[in-house]
Amino acid sequence: YTRAPTVIAATLYTVAQQLPGRFIWGVGSSSKNMVTGWNGIPLDKPKTRVVETVQAVKAMLRGEKSAFDGETVQSHGYRQPPLENPPPIYMAALREKMLEAAAEHADGVILNLWPKDALPKMIEHVKIGAERSGKAETPEVVNRFMVCVTDDVERARNAFRAAFAPYYATPQYNAFLAWAGYEDAAKTIAEGWAEKNREKTGGALDDELVDAIGVIGSAEHCRERIRWAMETGVDTAIIAPIGVTPEEGQATLEAFTAENFAV
Repeated sequence: YTRAPTVIAATLYTVAQQLPGRFIWGVGSSSKNMVTGWNGIPLDKPKTRVVETVQAVKAMLRGEKSAFDGETVQSHGYRQPPLENPPPIYMAALREKMLEAAAEHADGVILNLWPKDALPKMIEHVKIGAERSGKAETPEVVNRFMVCVTDDVERARNAFRAAFAPYYATPQYNAFLAWAGYEDAAKTIAEGWAEKNREKTGGALDDELVDAIGVIGSAEHCRERIRWAMETGVDTAIIAPIGVTPEEGQATLEAFTAENFAV
């Protein structure tokens, strides 16, 4: 919402010349807090906006003169030199419609902050979108895992609550949490945030739910959890340390070196 397709295409053209074949463009709708609250832009038709942005930018990267009339995106008369190897485009998605659209229109799908029980359902919608597009293979699924290798699980859970309870107070993530089967927690978080009650907001993420979303515990526990996700449908795991201490952050990274982790 904050960058026109022409600006994105020009940016990708510049970066592609410096890093040919070495980067992926990830795109998502963001949230009402950022788009509307920070920038004063209405968050209208997010799925349509992301899909149309992807379609328009792909054409621009091919060097086509823009002639795009979408519901949310319009562009006419813009042209830039074609890229011989344009960067892959990955779409971020949470719920069914965006998951299917990402698999249909993009080269990969980016997931984030899902409760464990939700992953199989999310992967099914990725497959539906891929089938709709006629793709021979399901696009790559990338996930950012919030990981803390630690002996102090309780402290790490509290750090997770402090960092991510506000995520689930945003409309998109709140609806996603309810869609994933945690309607009561989503409702309590929304109420707590509206009341400016951080204890209520964070408390809705009880230990069971924190453990369903975050990857917290011993090195072997964390590795097994991510192995499960990769067996269930995640192709590429991004390990994002949420270490409360520098030592925990280092231990998290070391747990996933090539020598210590294989799938």
